[in-house]
Amino acid sequence: MVVLARQRFVWKQRHLETNVAAQWLTGWMVVLFISGLVLVITWPLTAILAMGLGVCLSSTLAVAIHVKNRQRSTLFQVASAAALTSSSLATSLSATGAIAPWCWWLWLLMAMQAAAGILVVHARLDARIASRLPAPSRDRFRRAAQVSLSALACAALTAAILGRGWIALALLVVVIGYGYDLRSQRDPAGIQLPLRTVGQRALALSFLFSVLLMIGLW
Repeated sequence: MVVLARQRFVWKQRHLETNVAAQWLTGWMVVLFISGLVLVITWPLTAILAMGLGVCLSSTLAVAIHVKNRQRSTLFQVASAAALTSSSLATSLSATGAIAPWCWWLWLLMAMQAAAGILVVHARLDARIASRLPAPSRDRFRRAAQVSLSALACAALTAAILGRGWIALALLVVVIGYGYDLRSQRDPAGIQLPLRTVGQRALALSFLFSVLLMIGLW
């Protein structure tokens, strides 16, 4: 869809990948149509309309953002994280025929964790750029990341008070992990850590968080 949109609105000459993109989009539309028929049979109509509207809006926004080359926008990435983690609601609908109350908490906490991770990465990118320039470093994303970690810490404390130890542990692990990352960004050696390694650590932390959260919500 991005390639076809760029061909329609940006590119003046026809690109070779346009035909390939059109073929892939046709194939995916067939798959989506068949999937839609299955959902019509199994899901409530209101859920189909709500999810369908959400998918259309998020897809349209993603295509528009990519066509304008704004895919690195932090707000867009946070919104995308919330949209992607909402797949937990679809899973609950498919498994039980309804959205279980605990699933809303699963979505909220996973979206919060993902948003915090995005802000921490942007803070690292700012720190890397600042380390190569004489100008003072920008702390906008660092402050935003600290606020997000504070929110997660408050959520962990609330979960502990309510006796949800596993959920509190999951949130605490994220706060400690991302807090350590923010602290390492003050160290010149820590700033130069390869982004691939940073990504692998974030993925491992996200996986551990998800496992602990599912245990807590079981």
